[in-house]
Amino acid sequence: MSPTEQTSNRGWIVTLAGTGINLALGVLYSWSVISKKIPESWGWNEAEKALPYTIACLVFAFMMVPAGKLQDRFGPRLIASLGGLFTGLGLILAYQFNSVAMYVLCFGVLAGTGFGFGYSSTTPPAIKWFPPAKTGMIAGIVVAGFGLASVYIAPLAQYLIGLYGVPTTMLIFGISFLIVVVILAQFLKNPPKAAPATQPGTTTPVKTGDFLVAQVLSTYQFYVLWLMYAFNAGAGLMVIGKLAKVVSFQASYEAGFKLVALLAIGNAGGRILAGMLSDRLGRIRTLQLFTLFQAILMFLTPFVDSALVLVFFAICIGMNYGSNLSVFPSITKDFFGLKNFGVNYGLVFTAWGVGSLLALVSGIVYDRTGSFQLAFFLAGALLIVSIILSFTIKKPKLAEA
Repeated sequence: MSPTEQTSNRGWIVTLAGTGINLALGVLYSWSVISKKIPESWGWNEAEKALPYTIACLVFAFMMVPAGKLQDRFGPRLIASLGGLFTGLGLILAYQFNSVAMYVLCFGVLAGTGFGFGYSSTTPPAIKWFPPAKTGMIAGIVVAGFGLASVYIAPLAQYLIGLYGVPTTMLIFGISFLIVVVILAQFLKNPPKAAPATQPGTTTPVKTGDFLVAQVLSTYQFYVLWLMYAFNAGAGLMVIGKLAKVVSFQASYEAGFKLVALLAIGNAGGRILAGMLSDRLGRIRTLQLFTLFQAILMFLTPFVDSALVLVFFAICIGMNYGSNLSVFPSITKDFFGLKNFGVNYGLVFTAWGVGSLLALVSGIVYDRTGSFQLAFFLAGALLIVSIILSFTIKKPKLAEA
């Protein structure tokens, strides 16, 4: 086997291990089922049932920054293993409690930290094994695992809760995913470091374009990317969590788990499709196409009363949302380099965490107006702003030291 074939094979092993880790970390999506099954005797109201998940999303997003920095320094294997450990311990500890505060601490903070550590360690090592022309495709495959997770995790959670109840289900998930993530983490490895390139006939290193955190934060491109990510993710999350109710409200059709599964497939497929297209069409152009498609869907959906069309729209909305999760890391790598990709993408990814707060808006709008129409229009407006911002951005140049 040639060295090129060995490198390719090793790269695919790392890619598939990262995808598997993200499939396991998708236990985050089990909360939609768990929250509905929390016993009345626990005394939680609806707002309290949403709190552990909201905190988990925020902690997940903001832990990507220190986790990314640690991954850049110590490698993906250790940090992903810690991600499995934190996630597993959070769920195992939750088994022993039934209070909101302890679920916020165990599921929200501890497991949320695990999600950030694990997720931050999957994409960087995978894309390092492949040439730049495949960055989008590989990033899309790895993050597709997280998007696809709800296909199995939601029905599995419902089945286990039906048999054993919420506490024991948390224990089973905690033990299982701790083991799975830690085992798969052992397959994560960065490629061997190549000798630094030098100017012909000299020993002067060629400037690589690898930005440090301070340099990233000094560029206008970072802030534009951050806003675009927050708007795109927020617009998608604002409506995705309510699509089952939208279909029921507008078309009198109870889609249930079928819609959840179709959304997840669209979500995962969008990550791979957008990643592959971005390798061919360019990152920004691909982002503009998916964002425009999403905006059109947002403005049209409130006026559709056909169940079949709404389900198709839901799949497309999931696809367009998923595209962000592969295109934005690819843009980050292209703009700011690969060496410090973990921490740099962690900074960009905090926008997803802030955007997730917009998921609360659709519920507030419905409670006050009796309709989701305004939420869809607001999401569409955010996406239009994101498209406008995309025309102002170009690859930054690294200033001389």
